[in-house]
Amino acid sequence: MEYFTLFIGAVLINNFVLTKFLGLCIFFGVSKNLNASVGMGFAVTAVITMSTILAWCLYNLVLVPLHLEFLRTISFVILIASFVQLLEIVLMLIATNCIVLSVPVISVTSGYNFLENIVFAVGAGLGFAVALILMASCREKLDYAAVPHALKGTPIAFIVAGMMSLAFLGFSGMI
Repeated sequence: MEYFTLFIGAVLINNFVLTKFLGLCIFFGVSKNLNASVGMGFAVTAVITMSTILAWCLYNLVLVPLHLEFLRTISFVILIASFVQLLEIVLMLIATNCIVLSVPVISVTSGYNFLENIVFAVGAGLGFAVALILMASCREKLDYAAVPHALKGTPIAFIVAGMMSLAFLGFSGMI
């Protein structure tokens, strides 16, 4: 039950895009197309999960035993940037963003064990994917809606994102 709570918390209650406002560059940039959003959502989920696993291992197996915890952020940045560069050779799709760094930092500062670390990372990634897919669906429908000219494009996207954030705020009382 603890893992389920952690997972649901990462997907809905503490959604990184809609409650923490991280990853907005990709959120607004990719969410114009549903197919691109689905692909990017699951690719970022994979990158977040793998980066968080690597960062947890680095922190708990190297930095903590050597009493170098103060190097956490810089070592995570180097690790994640290197990992993403290696993945870009294969996938040519991934862009690093603040979510990919914030999930490992939150994971190690929360003291999650290895399995909790993985559950949290997968939940955070899927939460990102859910937000991205919902936004892309709304934006595709808005292309056919009677939106005032002054609000077309990015302005209406910000309004919809704000409304989605308010809707996700309703999940905060779930757990």
